[in-house]
Amino acid sequence: MGPVLAGVLQLTALIAALALAHVPLGNHMARVYTSDRHWRVERWIYKGIGADPDTRMRWPAYLRGVLAFSVVGILFLYALQRLQGVLPGSLGFASIDPDQAFNTAVSFVTNTNWQSYYGEQAMGHVVQTAGLAVQNFVSAAVGIAVAVALVRGFAGSRTGELGNFWADLVRGTVRILVPLAAVAAVVLVACGVIQNFAGIHGVGQFTGGTQEWNGGAVASQEAIKELGTNGGGYFNANSAHPFENPTPFSNLFEIFLILVIPFSLTRTFGLMVGSVKQGYAILATMGSIWLGFTALMMWTEFTHHGPAFELANGAMEGKELRFGIGGSSIFAVSTTLTSTGAVDSFHSSFTGLGGGITMLGMMLGEIAPGGTGSGLYGMLIMAIIAVFIAGLMVGRTPEYLGKKIGTREIKLAACYILVTPALVLVFTALAMALPTPANSMTNSGAHGFSEILYAYTSASNNNGSAFAGLNADTQWFNSTLGLCMLFGRFLPMVFVLALAGSLAGQRPVPVTAGTLRTEKPLFTGLLVGAILIITGLTYFPALALGPLAEGLA
Repeated sequence: MGPVLAGVLQLTALIAALALAHVPLGNHMARVYTSDRHWRVERWIYKGIGADPDTRMRWPAYLRGVLAFSVVGILFLYALQRLQGVLPGSLGFASIDPDQAFNTAVSFVTNTNWQSYYGEQAMGHVVQTAGLAVQNFVSAAVGIAVAVALVRGFAGSRTGELGNFWADLVRGTVRILVPLAAVAAVVLVACGVIQNFAGIHGVGQFTGGTQEWNGGAVASQEAIKELGTNGGGYFNANSAHPFENPTPFSNLFEIFLILVIPFSLTRTFGLMVGSVKQGYAILATMGSIWLGFTALMMWTEFTHHGPAFELANGAMEGKELRFGIGGSSIFAVSTTLTSTGAVDSFHSSFTGLGGGITMLGMMLGEIAPGGTGSGLYGMLIMAIIAVFIAGLMVGRTPEYLGKKIGTREIKLAACYILVTPALVLVFTALAMALPTPANSMTNSGAHGFSEILYAYTSASNNNGSAFAGLNADTQWFNSTLGLCMLFGRFLPMVFVLALAGSLAGQRPVPVTAGTLRTEKPLFTGLLVGAILIITGLTYFPALALGPLAEGLA
């Protein structure tokens, strides 16, 4: 079997698996967030944190819950890292330096999971399991909760209420993420992913010394890392490491975990707003972009330029032989079009245009299908922009899902789409202009610029993957990337929840002959076009200086 055919067959199997999971998982999540019944374990949690799950919140109260919970998470994870040297199960590792502890705490609480350290050489079992793994669950649950709040804004009528943040957080964790992650972890263990609490041990004698590895609860953390679109890695090689991702099947299964919740949330959205067709329109938009990017990435990586590429049947530098170009391309597109950031190959070693595709995927706002929750609310923001553009064309007040998109709504949507480009471009410009940050670049020229641009794109969009080649463990990068992760996560949430509150306070307007049919293929095409044009106009100059210049050289 040729490598191209193998890649196509993997893609076909993945699409089939996602299609089988779409309806049952989407229906289950809709029941979770519309049920009035609380499980006993959930009542224990509510009692422990002092929350009343039946209190209905307007958007300021919902936002306060999101921010308060996240601040506590950052402080707890920061303290855990700073105390690592005196904690049991630390494997002898020292406490983490303040700037790196801040960066890591912010990274995992914001669902970014950017790592400026070597996981197997810095973090012991306690920090990994009680700190990082816990945040993998709850940060994903926060993203889904905010998305559900926006959906309730569309579905509500003159109430201004968005549900209860604490109930949404607990239900998302207990009823969705924990059960799915438990099943996924068992599958990964069966595939050969390690799951233990072993210490550091030698694995063989090699030229120049003995190779040493530490064990860990890798399968359980790998499962929620992909399922919650968190990213990061127990080991520095991330999902390219055989302890995390040993076989081609485990590689495809991990891609499935990355995509299954974001794609299935479109079904949940359709059920909650009372129109499954609206969910299919959003699904078609996400799927078209994801499939188009995957095909483009395979083409760039399989195209042969010169004897070396021809002998390897494609661009194999930086890729694992057990995954091949097809599996690596699907993984790279899936991880950058979501907020996962896990990698099974080095994006810096992709072709110039291939590296540009990974960056462009993040620059879209990671909405195809995006992160757990963040992809859905990001796509709904773009849908509001699209109906506004359509309204300008026909001279009619735009409407979406029965809600008028007025001045307030379009201002909030515009602020949302401006936050991350401002963070990316401003901090990239500062890093290139100042003398010290440039010393962290391994390469010069267009590829060196891509290292900086990729880092701030990844952090600001809460992706977490790295282009490699950039030494990000410096005070400048730990601090500025930490700020990008904070602002890139929570400022958009402010605008999303304010928009949800505004929509929930409206009375639905009836559908008329002049209403734009947003469940039709025409709207899907308009939405795809709006996303690509807005992103292209925003980032094209920066891309032209980096991956485009390298790819066309």
